[in-house]
Amino acid sequence: MTTDFSALFGYPAAALTTLAFIPQAWQSWRTRDLSGISLPMYAMFTLGVALWLGYGLVTDSLPVIAANAVTLLLASVVLWLKIVETRRTSI
Repeated sequence: MTTDFSALFGYPAAALTTLAFIPQAWQSWRTRDLSGISLPMYAMFTLGVALWLGYGLVTDSLPVIAANAVTLLLASVVLWLKIVETRRTSI
């Protein structure tokens, strides 16, 4: 019973926190303006998401796996764009 009840929180939480990254990734991709994004913060965040994905895989938690796999993809796009922007502006 506890597992069924926890899914009422896990799946919506996973969906909402993952979907929250779509506007940032889309805006960053579309405008290529990442001046307001902190490279160290996004690097640490992306690594943290990768670790959460690993945790989800080890614990076999589908909400954690699904949310962090998608979030890792979106965060990696923003991080990549920020790295490209940083290299371009430092030349």
